[in-house]
Amino acid sequence: MTHRKLYLGPLTDNRRWDMVTIRPDDVFVVTPPKCGTTWMQTIVALLLSGDPEVEPELSVKMPWVDIRIREMSDVAARLEAMTHRRSMKSHTPMDGLPLHDQAQYICVFRHPLDAHLSMRKHMRNIPMPWFDHWYPEDDVEGVTFRRFLDGGAEGFDGDAMPLAHILQHYKAAKALSDRPNVSLFHYADMKRDLAGVFASLSHQLGTPHPQDVMERLVEAATFDHMKQNADRYAPSGGKGFFKSDTAFFQSGTNGQWQGVLSDAEVAAYDAMMDAHLTPEDRAWLENGAAG
Repeated sequence: MTHRKLYLGPLTDNRRWDMVTIRPDDVFVVTPPKCGTTWMQTIVALLLSGDPEVEPELSVKMPWVDIRIREMSDVAARLEAMTHRRSMKSHTPMDGLPLHDQAQYICVFRHPLDAHLSMRKHMRNIPMPWFDHWYPEDDVEGVTFRRFLDGGAEGFDGDAMPLAHILQHYKAAKALSDRPNVSLFHYADMKRDLAGVFASLSHQLGTPHPQDVMERLVEAATFDHMKQNADRYAPSGGKGFFKSDTAFFQSGTNGQWQGVLSDAEVAAYDAMMDAHLTPEDRAWLENGAAG
């Protein structure tokens, strides 16, 4: 953990990275939850394989190292035994990860309010009650949104994904964005121009493919295709981890918070965003390139 910030919660522990020997060609997908993690992991799997029919098996082949529900010795041994180019997932901000000068770090962000609304739905689709008091099913008093605004970036709060955790992710990634091996992507840009994201990431990873192959890879990563094949693309899909693999993908839309949050809630969110980000940073974090 030397020179790395500690992120320790009921679900995640970034000290687990101490057991992973980083390779120069490793690819890290680093995101706050519900910001396009699985989507970006799938894109990476498609680009690394060049096969539109690749079986991602994200939980096994591209593991979430931080999560504490799997024995880290087993995860580390599985990673060490891999002979192909590896990719790993993390919900830890960049200041809590091991940094390698050549490994690629792909950071993905989404409008914080869309991520929050997606997290609400996600909590209803998993069989773990750890965060039920943050995300009560019948939230008539608005507890969930108050905790989204009040929660801290670390510890128990961090795993529940309050706004402070998202902001910490963004600031930590941006602080390293001048490095050639650290890239920031946005969910909204993935929705607007998936082919462009593929082209950019292919260049970043050094994985060129013929145009006809790229077109097939892009088609395989469209939201509709992934949702229609949810048992293949959802993490641990087909294994009963989620109540519904299809529901894992939900609608994938932007702006889903509009008409759900009250004017007072939106005003409180606006105040916090303006207090912590410049107008330029806020515009990008909410809307990507269109910001």
